[in-house]
Amino acid sequence: MMASLSTPPATAGVSPSPRPSLLAYKKAAGLTPSPWCGWRRAAVATAATSSNRTAAPAETIVTGNDVPLLSFAEVAERLDEFHASGTRNQNYMAMYSSIFGGITTNPSAMVIPIDDHMVHRGHGVFDTAAIMNGHLYELEQHLDRFLKSASMAKITLPFDRSTIRSILIQTVSASKCTQGSLRYWLSVGPGDFQLSSAGCANSALYAIVIESPSLPVPAGCKVITSSIPIKSQQFAVMKSVNYLPNALTKVEGEENGGFTGIWLDDEGFVAEGSNMNVGFVTQSKELLMPRFDKILSGCTAKRVLTLAKQLVADGRLSGISSRNVSVQEGKAADEMMLIGSGILVKPVVQWDDQIIGSGKEGPIAQMLFNLILEDMRSGPPSVRIPVSY
Repeated sequence: MMASLSTPPATAGVSPSPRPSLLAYKKAAGLTPSPWCGWRRAAVATAATSSNRTAAPAETIVTGNDVPLLSFAEVAERLDEFHASGTRNQNYMAMYSSIFGGITTNPSAMVIPIDDHMVHRGHGVFDTAAIMNGHLYELEQHLDRFLKSASMAKITLPFDRSTIRSILIQTVSASKCTQGSLRYWLSVGPGDFQLSSAGCANSALYAIVIESPSLPVPAGCKVITSSIPIKSQQFAVMKSVNYLPNALTKVEGEENGGFTGIWLDDEGFVAEGSNMNVGFVTQSKELLMPRFDKILSGCTAKRVLTLAKQLVADGRLSGISSRNVSVQEGKAADEMMLIGSGILVKPVVQWDDQIIGSGKEGPIAQMLFNLILEDMRSGPPSVRIPVSY
């Protein structure tokens, strides 16, 4: 069914040429555009006209003439139009899919099958790695967690670890992106719309490179205690695509004038943010983080703990600890921060109605931000893999 999955990845260093849009190709070739080229404008005009009509009875049947039957070429053309419309607000530079067994640099072609069980059942896992100055940051560490999550989710690998690693690096190479992020997914694959994955012939690997020319800024933020139930331990420690609780926690934080929400565990101790870890600097200048036994083991947070040893050595911190943290202790801390690959280190200046410390960005959070950023730019080979463009 999916012979392309067994196709070995492209030779290292060989990058596919960007495919011109189908719309541009047709125009260059002097071909007549599809009668549906103006589908967006037609849809808007139809909606405007329909709004002036009397509402149709609920039992009205929509005829086949109301929705066009499109050829593959017309679908591709409309995908080109969708991308050109500016609806997307990120730059997608390259995508790998084991479904078509290669890399594309055309954002219109960056799609996955609707019957992939990752889409309709959430049976998939994912991870990420930052791209900084043409290097992949902590790819090995994220890849280890990625494969552990896949095992927990009972997803059979389509390739071995070294092949997956090679595919990810080649995708970044093809993208020509030197600063941004690499995101990748493993799914039980497409096949049907059943609950069981028994009908999925092969698992699937997807990866995408997103350009992010600007760096995060360590500006202070507000957080709230989330009312959304935290995921159970079995699922909290696995980085699966089931992020609805995470998304709702983030939305709830934003709706209450904050950056995100903070989860508490089943015993009422501080757990984590919507997609980042939480850290504190106590009044005794100890860097404190909740234990990772009930939450996702953050690669960036663990690296911060390692880099923070420099601040202990020079006396800026009295020590580093990972243990249960009560809400009372957290709100009484000198500093509070969120830690994750997308934000690095972000100071928290208010939690619910409680001002944290002085109410301004703390010095330790700023130092840790600088340390992790410098590590991304010039850290050791154990955390930085060069990409050959």
